[in-house]
Amino acid sequence: MASSTDPADNTPVIIGIGQYSERVDEPGYEALSYMDLGGRALAEAIADTQASGSVAGAIDTVAAIRAFEMSRPGKEPPFGASDNPPRSFAARVGADPERAILSTTGGQYNQYLVGEFATEIAAGRSACAAIVGAEAISTVLALSAKGEKPDWSEKVGGQLEDRGYGLDGMMEPALFAHGASGAIPLYAIAENTRRAKLGMSLDEYRREIGELFAPFSRVAANNPHAAAPTERSAEDLATVTDRNRIVAEPYARMTVARDQVNQAAAIIIASVAKARELGIPESRWVHIHAVTSATELELSERPDLSACPASIASMERALDIAGKGIDDIDHLDFYSCFAIPVFNQIDHFGLSAKDSRGLTLTGGLPFFGGAGNNYSAHAICEAVQRVRDEPESYALVGANGGWMSKYATGIYSAQPADWKGTQRVTELPKATDGVPRSTEPAPRATIESYTINHARNGSDAIFIGRDPDGNRVVGNAAMSHAPTRKAFESGEPFGRTLSLERDERGRNIGRVE
Repeated sequence: MASSTDPADNTPVIIGIGQYSERVDEPGYEALSYMDLGGRALAEAIADTQASGSVAGAIDTVAAIRAFEMSRPGKEPPFGASDNPPRSFAARVGADPERAILSTTGGQYNQYLVGEFATEIAAGRSACAAIVGAEAISTVLALSAKGEKPDWSEKVGGQLEDRGYGLDGMMEPALFAHGASGAIPLYAIAENTRRAKLGMSLDEYRREIGELFAPFSRVAANNPHAAAPTERSAEDLATVTDRNRIVAEPYARMTVARDQVNQAAAIIIASVAKARELGIPESRWVHIHAVTSATELELSERPDLSACPASIASMERALDIAGKGIDDIDHLDFYSCFAIPVFNQIDHFGLSAKDSRGLTLTGGLPFFGGAGNNYSAHAICEAVQRVRDEPESYALVGANGGWMSKYATGIYSAQPADWKGTQRVTELPKATDGVPRSTEPAPRATIESYTINHARNGSDAIFIGRDPDGNRVVGNAAMSHAPTRKAFESGEPFGRTLSLERDERGRNIGRVE
């Protein structure tokens, strides 16, 4: 008979975690598909439960995290894919869930699903759910380079709840039209805004990024699943070389998310009643103390281009729900696709880049690897293991999607969480106080931030500024104009006024006045 201090039967707990990875040309490399990698991770998660009963037979819901190569309309995996990824994962472990879900795009979504499934379990609508994600970009590139094209397509059929791409708030036509069409230049614009506020030169700021990320690389060097397990010094990361070239000011190549990975992770959540029925030892249970999510304004309408108040609100609310302060958290993983999401958190909480707890559990996206939309599942797996090893401890994972567009925070511990009287999962309202954006051609603009993006098809200087009425304007600098080129290449164009003209493609082209 359960005692009065035992968690209620419908309390959700994480019962199993699994990670699987391989590196090209290393011993044992199998060139596994997305589905095979994810299946291996799910099998690891089932084994991790130490159950005496059939966990696979108990799983009623499986969600697949949308792979990176399936995350935009018209973008198809080069070797094909399953028509029902969650059921492909499930079939590899002998599971036949009632419900199969394909997630939206966004690195926050796996943690969002932890909260969603925990809520479903607490309400009695589910008893055991799994979240699985996998990326095989490194293998795709390696095989393509050799002219090989295996068939990874699978016809599975069956029920599927496809939640779509979920790109609302992330696709900004004005920025894309001016060459800021991917994560690197968009984050670089945010990063340069912070640099301007700090009054740092490009070299000084690259050193700041190096100081932040050197400890991350140390963690990755000791993680068997890391894609780049090599420790780097701050000087290594900050010094520009042919190997560590500038990809977009101020970023050197080794300090941006590494998407060439073969990694998969799985998380299994169940009710306490189901965990007991399956014979899962309580030492495997990890309680979900809070999951909060928030959506940010689009980049070009944010009052402070370097800030993400939604992520701060998510963090603060999660800590409040868990009844903890940041100093009470023993294990931290701040999403680190680039430096600016980490800086946002440590600036707000007054933390040092050299915080003794460390700021990553995996090694971070530049070194562990940026497993598409699934990175934070790996962070959650690491968090679960840490709090199992130290049952009195608490872990916090911050998960970021888009260009600091969406955020989800999770707090975990082996200590029980009472779900009866507390709403432990919440979605915060989106801010509505955005800066208006110019809808008409503007005669001039004052530069707030910029980047020089070095892409395969050439380099573009992209800026965001304000027109004379205070509206936001996006444009390209006329780098053929010597004074303009000098202002941008100096790294200090902030506050300069540009005269604007529209080119034949409708882009704003700015020249220093």
